[in-house]
Amino acid sequence: MKTIGLIGGMSWESTVEYYRIINKEVKARLGGLHSAKCVIYSLDFDEIECYQKTNDWEKAAEKLTDAAASLERAGADFLVLCTNTMHKVAEKVLAGVGIPLLHIADATAEEILAKKLRTVGLLGTKYTMEQEFYKSRLEDKGIQPIVPGASARTIIHQVIYKELCLGRIVEESRDQFKRIMDDLVKRGAEGIILGCTEIGLLIKQEDSRVPVFDTTSIHAIKAVEYSLK
Repeated sequence: MKTIGLIGGMSWESTVEYYRIINKEVKARLGGLHSAKCVIYSLDFDEIECYQKTNDWEKAAEKLTDAAASLERAGADFLVLCTNTMHKVAEKVLAGVGIPLLHIADATAEEILAKKLRTVGLLGTKYTMEQEFYKSRLEDKGIQPIVPGASARTIIHQVIYKELCLGRIVEESRDQFKRIMDDLVKRGAEGIILGCTEIGLLIKQEDSRVPVFDTTSIHAIKAVEYSLK
């Protein structure tokens, strides 16, 4: 079993889910008292969020690279960056270590293609929905992401940072997300990517009439597969 290096804390609410899913999956596959071999480096999200707001991605990359190097020294065999947004700096992080990184968009794309879907709605932070680092990764795999309109993107971003990252689950917000997802389906979405690791805390498959791709669950399970391979 390879040791998984988790870069978490962005936010810790979803990092908890990574740890839970990974260990639950290892137990399901190996049985008995088995659990995952993993090391977690949990960052202070307030600091990272400040870098996001001020567009200081270089400084954010430095912090994440330091975390990755610490995990490598601690014995991690590969890295899992427990956030969609910060994959914006994934290549810089990868360049600073000598171990591989399991990319969340690649893992998600694999699941989408397995269901033979091509057009999917993408929900996430404004950075993920509006910038190219994530969407282009999907497009390179033959997947066409479509994002909500400007006002809906603002709603999603605010719910993530002001509610989900703080552990708050608000029913009104779930209803808003359902309306946004319905609109994406009307525009041709065959599935919906929950492209922020906190969205899965709010939205489940029963909230959507098309397949939902929870990136937290997908990424965590792929990490187990890679660990046991």
